[in-house]
Amino acid sequence: MSGKVAVVGSNMVDLITYVTRMPGPGETLEAPSFSLGCGGKGANQAVAAAKLGADVMMVTRVGDDIFADNTINNLETLGVDTRHVVRVPGTSSGVAPIFVEESGENSILIVKGANEHLTPEEVDKAAEELKQCDLIVMQLEVPLETIYHTIAFGAKHGIPTLLNPAPAQPDLDASRITDVTYLVPNESELELLTGMTVSDEDSAEAAARSLMAKGIKTVIVTLGSKGALLVTKEGRKHFAPITVTPKDTTGAGDAFIGCFAHFYTRDKDLEAALSMSVRYAADSITRQGTQKSYATGAEFEAFCASLEK
Repeated sequence: MSGKVAVVGSNMVDLITYVTRMPGPGETLEAPSFSLGCGGKGANQAVAAAKLGADVMMVTRVGDDIFADNTINNLETLGVDTRHVVRVPGTSSGVAPIFVEESGENSILIVKGANEHLTPEEVDKAAEELKQCDLIVMQLEVPLETIYHTIAFGAKHGIPTLLNPAPAQPDLDASRITDVTYLVPNESELELLTGMTVSDEDSAEAAARSLMAKGIKTVIVTLGSKGALLVTKEGRKHFAPITVTPKDTTGAGDAFIGCFAHFYTRDKDLEAALSMSVRYAADSITRQGTQKSYATGAEFEAFCASLEK
């Protein structure tokens, strides 16, 4: 039976330019191609979970510009409950110009727009629906006070929470996120949170444990092409990467978290959910784009079956 997932977070319009290389200062280059898509870390994670079969609701804000209708329609088409997706008058929607190099690596700019208007009060308006969820997922493209408030809400009502501290923010107060159930940073985010160098499994574990010493119970470090690392008070476990030929790594971290949300709420098996998440993220980078690169449940089953051959 599918679990119920809430995403309290961001939506963006992805403006994706594929480049042979980035231009230098004052330089103009011709780029091979461009595409426009729906993105934002929150929306990406919601869509990934929904495409896999989770029951997903989203709490977010859009602008009153030409992008808002497209964002709402996209979420609804992909199966996300949009009752708490609300327009902010006189404000632009969030946008994310993305530059993808031939290697598949990407560089991203973020303009938060209406996402800055997702306040704690707006979360409270969705309280009754949030109380019915099996997991609340958050990121850092919305105000930090909203993140702190949502974590506290989850703790008060016994709802597991997951925070993906991305994009990395030096102002994040670790003492105010100690009630989060799962903290899921990548290596650079973990470095910023702790001030410690993260270069391998041992250093990642050490940095994770420095956060656990402050009260955070479970840290999941996404390691990109090196897989993922689960760190708990009992020990650590590495989840090996899946080798694929990358076309575009944009949104792979969001694919990981959306997949985790689906399998964790469905089966309540942490390690099994992480194993599937490494696979799902790997599959996503074999296609271009963000949300459109995410496999459906049937497509993902076929990918997993291919790995067994």
